[in-house]
Amino acid sequence: MAATGSTFKTCGCRDETGRLLRKRCPKLRRGNGRWSSTHGTWNYQIELPPTADGARRGPLRRAGFPTQDAAEAEMTKVKELLAIAGDDQQTAVQIADLIVTTVRETKTLPDPHLVRLKVRVGQDLSRQVTVGEYLERWLAGRRGLRETTRRSYANHIKLYFIPHLGHIPLDKLRVPDVERIFDAIDELNEAITRARESSDPQLRAKVKGRRVINAATKQRIRATLRAALNRAIKERLIEVNVASLIELPSGKAPKALVWTDERIIQWRKDLAAHTERMDARRRRMSELEPHKRIGDRINRLDAYIGATRPSRVMVWTPALTKRFLDRARQHRLYALFHLIAFRGLRRGEACGLRWSDLDLKNGAVTIRWQITQIGSETFEGKPKSEAGEATISLDASTIKELRAHKARQSTERFAAGDAWAETGYVFTTETGGLVNPNEVTEQFEHLSMEAGLPPVRLHDLRHGAASFLLAAGYDLKVVQETLRLSSITIAADIYTSLLPQLARKSAEDAAAIILNADTGDRPKHRGRAVVLMPR
Repeated sequence: MAATGSTFKTCGCRDETGRLLRKRCPKLRRGNGRWSSTHGTWNYQIELPPTADGARRGPLRRAGFPTQDAAEAEMTKVKELLAIAGDDQQTAVQIADLIVTTVRETKTLPDPHLVRLKVRVGQDLSRQVTVGEYLERWLAGRRGLRETTRRSYANHIKLYFIPHLGHIPLDKLRVPDVERIFDAIDELNEAITRARESSDPQLRAKVKGRRVINAATKQRIRATLRAALNRAIKERLIEVNVASLIELPSGKAPKALVWTDERIIQWRKDLAAHTERMDARRRRMSELEPHKRIGDRINRLDAYIGATRPSRVMVWTPALTKRFLDRARQHRLYALFHLIAFRGLRRGEACGLRWSDLDLKNGAVTIRWQITQIGSETFEGKPKSEAGEATISLDASTIKELRAHKARQSTERFAAGDAWAETGYVFTTETGGLVNPNEVTEQFEHLSMEAGLPPVRLHDLRHGAASFLLAAGYDLKVVQETLRLSSITIAADIYTSLLPQLARKSAEDAAAIILNADTGDRPKHRGRAVVLMPR
């Protein structure tokens, strides 16, 4: 049955006893019986369905409207809300409860459009789903996710979405709410940078292990929220994916550059200036608290890594790579660095390599596992992509180093005795345990610094392996297969311009095609004239 209601006018005048006149005030009407346009305000009241136990519910009364049209417009909105239930009495009761609760808490009516959506998908009208609740439900319902992807989603939800958006009703989420996440990330980045540049050991300790969140990571954070909200749209819980409307810097990977002599000279100048600034801060702080020697070593590494470099992705030439390997040769994980440099394994793939996946007799290795580290936690999973799980060939020098590493591991197993853990991994701790990927990176950085080399990331050894294949004359298809890339386009985008000598050779080869071309013309003499005749 359609809801019935009416509009009327009241005021705040009182009679001689102090009682409110409300509708009885004579000033509400003019002498001709029409309503006064200057006295009183408009109201409406409308009957609501009974409560869940069948008891009669009092009418909804709303006051303070400047015109009768305004009061009737809101009363019409109430009727629209009640009409959503149709003949479903249970839904009608829920909508009436929602109207009463919303008016009491917000002094406004629920949005009919949102109520209609919730009724359509069977959502409970008595409570609002928050962003935090929905994201946790969304993640729990995802099937077939790679463990690394699931961990990544879970971290984004825990670190960014719950603290900033978790309390917001899902259907009330707006673009500015999401933008605040990235404003907070920018503020954190600035704080980390200031702390790292400070000579205060306590301030530096607070950000130890914290990384500045770059543009690519911001894109991944947004992608997580966008994926969840796309699902919410399919469930008809929302209509607009606000995460798609956020403008962020491009997450495109920076161009890889090689450490040429000119770039190394400039980097050394920048390193000297950066180190001097850090030393100056340390001297100022020494008046307050003396530094320990270990602190000096940490600062040296921070200065080495933090000095300006031409690109975040830098690659050593073959000569620089050889210098690193010469310096690292006595390190117990030398074979790991050698394997990455020569065959381009990812860090996690090298850490997760098992002896059962190595065929040293036939010179082959099958990449089946990788160790991923998120925070302080490590876990084993499949390679990054389907293309990543493959068998690649090993060169003679790499086979030799892996045999030597196996002999060294046998010695460590004998020395550890009962403390040895038989994990089956190729690269382990001195007692057979799983190596920590972050510690491998830290050892790589120390070795690079001690060798006097310009800094690169451990992952950049993989880029170097690709460029060396190209320099040796192999095509992009070989690079794609060796590095197990998902497409040849990726190989073309990343690796074809890394080594100057490779680019110079291609330029010379292209020029030689023109300079050495046979035009097909031969001069023929007819008297004193020279006529060019086709052959």
